[in-house]
Amino acid sequence: MKITKLLPSALIALLLAACAGTGGPAPDAPPATATMMAGEYHIGVDDIVQVSVWRNPELGITVPVRPDGRITVPLVGDVAAGGRTPAEVAADIQEKLGAYVRDPQVAVILTDLRSHEYLSRVRVTGAVRQPVSIPYRQGMTVLDAVLAAGGVNEFAAPDRADLYRRNDDKTTTTYPVRLDQILNHGDLSTNFPVAPGDVITIPERTF
Repeated sequence: MKITKLLPSALIALLLAACAGTGGPAPDAPPATATMMAGEYHIGVDDIVQVSVWRNPELGITVPVRPDGRITVPLVGDVAAGGRTPAEVAADIQEKLGAYVRDPQVAVILTDLRSHEYLSRVRVTGAVRQPVSIPYRQGMTVLDAVLAAGGVNEFAAPDRADLYRRNDDKTTTTYPVRLDQILNHGDLSTNFPVAPGDVITIPERTF
């Protein structure tokens, strides 16, 4: 009786393990990327920054980052913002305000991301109806970007398309994209999520 009671549980465990083993990403898929998250975004020149100090509204400001990468904060003076995250800038201001305000609580919020307008675009080039450079949107995939370019043209070799992604160490990684499989066969295994700065290239077929 004990063995027969255990069998259903064992079978369920085996089925779950099998499902888990077949549901992973393709080996050549780009890594999942959390892009443009507030804690990771690095402030750039011309970005609009809002600084708020809890219980001290008179110390709050909303200003663009100057060409020298700095902003001017009441009581504190110039603070480096360019190339830093909002959390880093807030911690810097908070530390410096400690000389004037008791236990200051500082928040830094980006209200307008102007500096990364081009860095955050996705580009589609090659044998498409209309090469495009489009703003990145969360959830965008290779297919979304290609459709924004009007799809492939009659000279395209869609199954030789590539997605190029710039890495943090300045190298570039290439991911093969099988557009024909995506467009004509519903195989979405290479319909990768895109990231800001990605370039998708569709070559022409050779005759």
